Amino acid sequence: MLSHFSLDLPSNTYGNGHINTTYLVNSSPRYILQQINTDIFKRPDQVMENIQAVTAHLRRKIIEKGGDPNRETLTLLPTSDGKPYYEDPNGNCFRLYLFIENAISYDAADTPEKFAASAHAFGRFQNMLADFPSEQLHETIPHFHDTGDRLRIFREALANNKSGRAESVREEIDFVLARANEMTIVTDAIAKGEIPLRVTHNDTKLNNVMLDAVTGEGVCVIDLDTVMPGSLLYDYGDSLRFGASTGAEDETDLSKINFSLTYFEAYTDAFLSELKDSITEKEVELLPFSAKLLTLECGMRFLTDHIDGDTYFRIHRENHNLDRCRTQFKLIRDMESKMDEMKAIVAKCCEKHGIRF
Repeated sequence: MLSHFSLDLPSNTYGNGHINTTYLVNSSPRYILQQINTDIFKRPDQVMENIQAVTAHLRRKIIEKGGDPNRETLTLLPTSDGKPYYEDPNGNCFRLYLFIENAISYDAADTPEKFAASAHAFGRFQNMLADFPSEQLHETIPHFHDTGDRLRIFREALANNKSGRAESVREEIDFVLARANEMTIVTDAIAKGEIPLRVTHNDTKLNNVMLDAVTGEGVCVIDLDTVMPGSLLYDYGDSLRFGASTGAEDETDLSKINFSLTYFEAYTDAFLSELKDSITEKEVELLPFSAKLLTLECGMRFLTDHIDGDTYFRIHRENHNLDRCRTQFKLIRDMESKMDEMKAIVAKCCEKHGIRF
């Protein structure tokens, strides 16, 4: 396989990603070889066109600022015939990146400082791409964060009730339907031109940022397969859904699940310090709500899969998706009780960083 990238070196599996298969190529310099999951990404050519365009833009911005583009963004290595990926006779697709040395990714933030480091990285990512024409990008997974469309799919699952479980989760169903009128707030704002359509990452978990092994600072945003047009509110909100929870996504003891205002403030302060004048007034207004929206979307997706019979998310025990759903809904209740405090934190961070409208 590596011979198609003008390399012929040993490699071994690497990392704990759930979508693509990843190998570390032991050479000098080292490389990351990935097999793209074409069951999820059915148009790998479009995925790679997006990655090429976005990383080229980032490289230019990093060089202008005197940074190291081989460390601060992904470096895609072409095949021996100059293509961005190799497709074998069986339709399997592979790409090669330069390995980012002396950097670490973490699955969870055990300190607010580590969480803030990821916010700096995602904020810089957004800021550097603020002038990229997002309409040039392909939508690699259509309607990925269209919460209104997720609600439509939820209603269909409820009507079909393939698993026969709907009556046993009536409380959770009512929780979703009671908030149905909130689910199109962001997409409606985009459609009306109230907030800009931007380049978004769409999978802003902590482990998609490489942190410097010595300083702990955010070095590079990775896993760009879901980069496509969207709202920065998606990236911000999903980071907080995952990173500011005090418990695991599938925790069964809901007393352990709360939304940490300490982590919320650490992330918000760092994120806004990078964006500054590239964020709009309406986006700032919707920041606290976006954390709730993305949590609601995720919880609804878990509940949809539970009602459908667990056909999408991998489960490891009975009612696993229901447990996941319930943690998200517990987070939402806690966010709703703290929304005024969240708004005050955003206002304080804006003032600190000179963001005024």
